[in-house]
Amino acid sequence: MDYRNPAECLSLLQNAHVSKTDDTHALLSKIVRGLLDALPAPNQHLEVLETARPIIARVQTDMSSRYADHPLPPDSEENGTLLNVVDLWHNLARSYARIARHDAQMGTLEDQHALLAQRRVHCAGKMLMEYFRAHRAVPEGLWAEVHESFAAAENANVARARVSDPLNALWKAQSAMEAYIAVLLVDLANPFGRTGHELNWIQRWAQRFAPYCSLEPEVEGLKPTLYGLDLGADHGLRPLGLLSKTVRLRSFDGNKLAGQIKAVFNQLKQGVTPASLGLGDDCSLEACARLLVSLYRPWGLASAGRRFPRRGSRGTLELCGDWLAIGFHVQGRLFEQPRSYGTGHNFKSDMSLLTFGERAPEVADSARQKARQVDAERLGLLCEHWELIDQSVGGFRLQQRPHAERLVHHQLVGIKPPDGEYFLLGQLSWLMYRESGLLEIGVYVLPGIPRVIAARPVASRPGQREPYQQAFLIPANKGLKIDNSIILPAGWYRQNRVIEVFSEGQTTQLRLTRDLIKGSNFEQATFDAIAPEAS
Repeated sequence: MDYRNPAECLSLLQNAHVSKTDDTHALLSKIVRGLLDALPAPNQHLEVLETARPIIARVQTDMSSRYADHPLPPDSEENGTLLNVVDLWHNLARSYARIARHDAQMGTLEDQHALLAQRRVHCAGKMLMEYFRAHRAVPEGLWAEVHESFAAAENANVARARVSDPLNALWKAQSAMEAYIAVLLVDLANPFGRTGHELNWIQRWAQRFAPYCSLEPEVEGLKPTLYGLDLGADHGLRPLGLLSKTVRLRSFDGNKLAGQIKAVFNQLKQGVTPASLGLGDDCSLEACARLLVSLYRPWGLASAGRRFPRRGSRGTLELCGDWLAIGFHVQGRLFEQPRSYGTGHNFKSDMSLLTFGERAPEVADSARQKARQVDAERLGLLCEHWELIDQSVGGFRLQQRPHAERLVHHQLVGIKPPDGEYFLLGQLSWLMYRESGLLEIGVYVLPGIPRVIAARPVASRPGQREPYQQAFLIPANKGLKIDNSIILPAGWYRQNRVIEVFSEGQTTQLRLTRDLIKGSNFEQATFDAIAPEAS
C-alpha cells in the first residue's frame, strides 16, 4: 500500500472508522508520516489531513483514555501508547507547517494560511495535553515548539484570523491565537492536580473562554504580577516581573475573562444547565460550579503570586494514604469500636481505651515512637518516606521512587514533617512522574492538629444502629483562623445531616453545616453540636 499517494490515502480513510482502535491508529500514523515524507502538492496534502482530522481526534482520545485515570510511570506498559499518541500529533503539526512552507513557493492555498496556522498550533498544543493527561513532566523543548507554532502565525499575520473548526465544541471556529491561549489556560489550571474527567472539562472550557483573552506586545507600564510570555522560552505563562524584556515578550490580557467566569457561575447558581452554558452535558451542575470556582483565581485574576512562598528544604517526610493507617499514626493505635464505661475498668485503663486525642505519655517520646513503629510494621500500616524538595506554610513538594502504595488525586494523606511533633492531615494537590521514574507530589496541609474520633449516621429507626467508623476532628483555632471541622469518609456529607460521634468518653450529635473540601476519599465539613450525651 502506497501511503505517499494522496488518492490512495483518501480511499483508505473511507473505511478507517470500522477498524479496531489500534489498527486505525497505526493506519493514520502511516498516512500522516508517508505524506510528510513524500510532500505531495499542498492542496492534495491538506485535503487528506482535513479528511483524516476528525478520525484522528476520535482515535487519539480513545488511545489516551488508557492512561488518563492515573499518573503514568515511565516503565508502564502504556508508556508506548503515550509516545505513539504524541508522535501522531507531532507529525500532524509538522505536516501543516510543511504545507504552509511548501505553498509559500507555489501560492495555491493563499486563502488557507490562517487555517494551516490554527491547525498547527492546535496539534502542537495537543502534545502538551497528552503529557498533562498522563501526569508526566513535559519534555525539554516541547513548550518551545508550541511557542514557535504561534510565532509562525504571528509572522504570517494570521494569528487572529478565525477559521472553521468542527472540533471546537462550542464556537465551531477558532484562530491560531485562541488555540494557543487555550493551551496556556490549561497549563494555568494545575493540570497535574486534575483527574481525567476534570482535565477533559478544563480543556473544553479553555477553548470556550479563550476568545475573551489575548496576547499583546505591549508590556511597558504593566503590573509585574500580570501574566506574560516569552516566545523564546521553554515554559508557559509567568508573572511579567520574572521575565526579561525582549522583542519576543508578550503580555497576557485576560481582563474580560473574570467577568465571563462570574457570569457563568451565577447562571449555574440559578440552576441553568451546564450544557446550555457551553460547558458540556457530561458534568453535573455541582461539579461544574466547584471546578469553575477553582479556576477563577488562576484564570480570572491573573498572577497574584504565591500565597505562601516556597523555600528549599532538606530531609525526609513520613506519609501514608491508607485511611486506617492515617488514624493509627495520628492517635498511636488502631481504631476500635468504642466501648461504654462499665465495671471492671479502672480509671487508667478507661483513659487508655477511650481517649481519642493525645494520651498522656507514659514512656519517653523516643520509646513511644519506637513502639509505634513496631506496631505499624506488625499491622502493615507503615508510612513511606519521601524526600522533601521544598515547602511553604501551606504545604510540601515531595519526591520518591514509588514503592507499594498507590496515590490518587485529592486523596487524604497523613504526614509527619521532618521537624514535626504530630501527624497532620493533608490532601494531594498534584502528582507528576519525571522521566527518571521519580514521582513528585504536592501536598496541601489541612490547618490544625487532628484527632481521631468515631462517627456514624444517626439511626433512622429506633434500635437500628450502624457501626462506628473512623473519622477525624480538627478543633477550632483562632491563630490559624479555622472553625471546628470534621473529616468524614467520602459520600457522608449532606447539608444539615445529623451524625453521632464518640470522643473522649462522650457521645455527641452533630449537624453538618457546610462542606469545605471534597476529596477522592474524604469530605471536610463544619458542624454544630446539638445534643451532647455523656456515655
